[in-house]
Amino acid sequence: MGMSAGGGGGGLNNEINVTPMIDVLLVLLVIFMIIVPMSRKAIDTQLPDPNPQPAQPNVAPDQIVLEITADGEYAINKEPVEKAQLFNRLKSIYDPRPEKIIFVKGDTMTTYANVVWAMDQARGAGVKVIGVAPK
Repeated sequence: MGMSAGGGGGGLNNEINVTPMIDVLLVLLVIFMIIVPMSRKAIDTQLPDPNPQPAQPNVAPDQIVLEITADGEYAINKEPVEKAQLFNRLKSIYDPRPEKIIFVKGDTMTTYANVVWAMDQARGAGVKVIGVAPK
């Protein structure tokens, strides 16, 4: 509140001083202009090739699929493997390979422990990438 000097009337002046409010507004504007661009986060995505090359019909796929049945039995590319020999079989498959990728298919009725154990054996055999495929 301010008082007017001189002139007649000599009453109080009830005008709001807006200068401090404008200063605060400008400071907030500058803060938000700095913070908003810094808060953006990028997400790495891998999109499929828009022009895929047609697959060769005579080439056998080199993908390895480890299946776990509901009974807890294991198979590598439909070939049954005993539980005790799974690590050795995976090691012999992946030692000469440059790409160490495996896909794991677990039956819906198998226990979670069997799937995790198989993934652990694959990781121990040198597999770098483990994909989970639907059954």
